[in-house]
Amino acid sequence: MRTLIFRSTAPYLTALMMLYSVFVLLRGHNEPGGGFIGGLIAASALAIYGIACGVSPVRRAIRYHPMAIAGFGLFVAAIAGLFSPFVGVPYMTGLWIYPVVFGMELKLSTTLIFDIGVYLVVLGSITSIALALEERERD
Repeated sequence: MRTLIFRSTAPYLTALMMLYSVFVLLRGHNEPGGGFIGGLIAASALAIYGIACGVSPVRRAIRYHPMAIAGFGLFVAAIAGLFSPFVGVPYMTGLWIYPVVFGMELKLSTTLIFDIGVYLVVLGSITSIALALEERERD
């Protein structure tokens, strides 16, 4: 499966898919999609890169162990709910603020923080599974 064409195009395809996954993540808290789908797209991109170039380049690219990324994502998702009790609403209730930056109104929410956490959990766990399967295939 490691043809010259596949190895040559995989890094560009991976970069494009990672960029699209961030787009889906940021679009998701207002529209369908979000952290889960964005994380799946990002994990698929890393799996394609792993199939094309091997597991070692993927591990060097992500720098941290995939399960550490998943654990950090779980922590971020749990932190997103801690803002609600300070406002007097139940845990994990979505809170929104609308700051104006350079004349544009930004929609920031605890939902986005939760989506980022879910993105990292899915990215880390699916990447860990894909890399383990890829390493096992080499044995």
